[in-house]
Amino acid sequence: MKKYFTLSILFLQVCIYCSAQNSTLKGVITDTTSKENLSNATISLLRAKDSILYKFTRSDAKGNFQFKNIDSGKFVLLITYPKYADFADFVTVTDTSKLNLGKIPLILKANLLQDVIVRSAVSAIKIKGDTTEFLADSFRVQPNATVEDLLKKLPGIQVDKNGTITAQGEKVQKVLVDGEEFFGDDPTLVTQNLRADMVDKVQVYDKKSDQATFTGIDDGQKEKTINLKLKDNKKNGYFGKANLSAGTNGYHDSQLMFNDFKGKKKFAFYGIVSNTGTSGLNWQDQSSYGDDPLSNADVGDNGGISISINNDLDGLDFWSGQYNGQGRPLVQTGGLHYNDKWDDDKQSINGNYKALDLHVNGSSATRSEFILPDTLYFNNDKQSFHNQILRNRLNGSYEYQLDSSSSIKITADGGIDHKITDLIDSSEARASDSSLVNNALRHTSTTGDNKVLNSNLLWRKKFKKKGRTISFNLRENYSNNTSTGFLYSNNNYYLHGELAKDSLTDQFKTNNTESISLDSKLTYTEPLSKVSSLVFNYGVAVNNSASTVRSFNKGNDAKYTALDSLYSNHYLFNIL
Repeated sequence: MKKYFTLSILFLQVCIYCSAQNSTLKGVITDTTSKENLSNATISLLRAKDSILYKFTRSDAKGNFQFKNIDSGKFVLLITYPKYADFADFVTVTDTSKLNLGKIPLILKANLLQDVIVRSAVSAIKIKGDTTEFLADSFRVQPNATVEDLLKKLPGIQVDKNGTITAQGEKVQKVLVDGEEFFGDDPTLVTQNLRADMVDKVQVYDKKSDQATFTGIDDGQKEKTINLKLKDNKKNGYFGKANLSAGTNGYHDSQLMFNDFKGKKKFAFYGIVSNTGTSGLNWQDQSSYGDDPLSNADVGDNGGISISINNDLDGLDFWSGQYNGQGRPLVQTGGLHYNDKWDDDKQSINGNYKALDLHVNGSSATRSEFILPDTLYFNNDKQSFHNQILRNRLNGSYEYQLDSSSSIKITADGGIDHKITDLIDSSEARASDSSLVNNALRHTSTTGDNKVLNSNLLWRKKFKKKGRTISFNLRENYSNNTSTGFLYSNNNYYLHGELAKDSLTDQFKTNNTESISLDSKLTYTEPLSKVSSLVFNYGVAVNNSASTVRSFNKGNDAKYTALDSLYSNHYLFNIL
């Protein structure tokens, strides 16, 4: 009898719980202009008392969404969608609520008035113009959580396993700290090392170019940017973190970061030693430093021509210098950062130095079977590679506000790479009876150095008439690439199992590419009315480049002394 009584009590509790969790909330997301339903919109429920995220979902292909089994209480319904203003409203849920909000219209940001806060009753999230601002303390994270952990909690922001941030459907290019760059162009150094409890507000916006910010005339150049505004009580003092970990098979990961903040002065350094492939491998400066192996010539907006010479030694330089998830990496990297403002913020300086020693070794084997209407054959491929790069980067900027209407800004960056690559690739194809069809062996190795120096001078002045400005920009880019490499390629073709044809390439290659360019630009803006302006540009660009590639076959002395003119070239480009 006691047993049946206990079961009855449990059954009654389950029934009560189910009835209490029977509340639902649904609606349809639409566009106010086109009246079309919006799919994949992000719908979040936040607790009204503390703005902590309770539940979230996405709208389906027809714009519908639904929440089930909602606790009773007062919530904030928040809806976000790329290029649309966020929608927020209060909803009250009871134990048996079945709320149908019907069609919920979203407004394009382009249709909003500048500096209007949408539904400002929600303190956790605000929209001001094209900036979405999140109050960090409104989103709960674990103690000692990083900024990356905080970003994962914010609606409309996603962070993947590599630390890449996407906001409002676009990849975030920069993460600033109090409006200043922190360790240059690697957002993960900020998000994975600064603590979440230091952040007061997270601001997401499209950062305009310096010229567009100065003139107020949009030139179409924008970067999706996140700015972390620190709490005042976190801007003075020092803090850091150290992580040490090790596992079986020799895996280890060690990280150290130290920060010393005093008002507007910030100093930081970090160091990483790891072979797990998860830390310190996110440098994305390949194209910025001219390490792009593709040849092209592009005409710029100011009529100047930029040229990139193919310096990959006929495909020998196969490695970009970054870890791409293949092989076993060993990274030793570190960096320094310093920025400061003084003289009533008239002068400011920002500098970064980073060094990287990366080794990547790996191998792979692939067996493929091809079934065709009239035949069957197999392919076997094996590959092993050993790559190494020693990379140094230095960049900085100095800005001086000459007076209330004019300023000068100087930026510079440079770097040196020393790269060694080695690749062995073998393959064979066999018929259905296991007889050889063809086989190949390819062995390439290169050693190269890449030196880069870029600088930029920008002078700007505003006149008394609003919108009337003049600016002058002088830019310099210099690069020097030298490399040597060996190519051994042996291909054999068989007929009925007997060797029918072979091809052998055994060469030593040298390459030298040097490029220097100067680009000057004068810009004048004149307002014609409240809604129109005249922009006048005049620029002079000089680009001088030279490329020399030499290929040598083995001579009679078994040394690489015989020049192969077919695979050798020499180019000169002088462009005004």
